[in-house]
Amino acid sequence: MTQETRITSFKEFYPFYLAEHSNTTCRVLHYVGSSLVLALLAYSLITAQYSLLWLLPVVGYGFAWVGHFFYEYNRPATFQYPLYSFASDWVMLAQAVTGTLPKEHFRKTQQAKDQSAH
Repeated sequence: MTQETRITSFKEFYPFYLAEHSNTTCRVLHYVGSSLVLALLAYSLITAQYSLLWLLPVVGYGFAWVGHFFYEYNRPATFQYPLYSFASDWVMLAQAVTGTLPKEHFRKTQQAKDQSAH
C-alpha cells in the first residue's frame, strides 16, 4: 500500500491491518496490552481510582509499539489511521479469543517463519 493510497472503510482497512500484524509475537503483545487495558479500566472504575485512567493508552500502546518496533519492524497503523487501528485492535483480540482470526491476510514470509518455529 503506497502513501498516496488512502483507505476509506474499515472493511478495506482490516486486511491491511492484519498484514501489518503478521508476526506472532507482535500480535501477542497486542493481546497482552489490550487485556491489561481492560483489567486496568475495570480496576480503576471498581475502586474509584480514576487517576489511573491516564495509564490506559500507555499500557495499550506501549505493548503494541514494542511489538511493531522490535518484532514486526514496521510503523504502527495508529499513526496514519488512528480510529480504524483502535477498532482493529479489539476486533483482532476478539477473533483471537474466539479462534476466528483470518490468517490469510498475514504476509507469507512471516507465516513460514512462524510454522518453522513449531
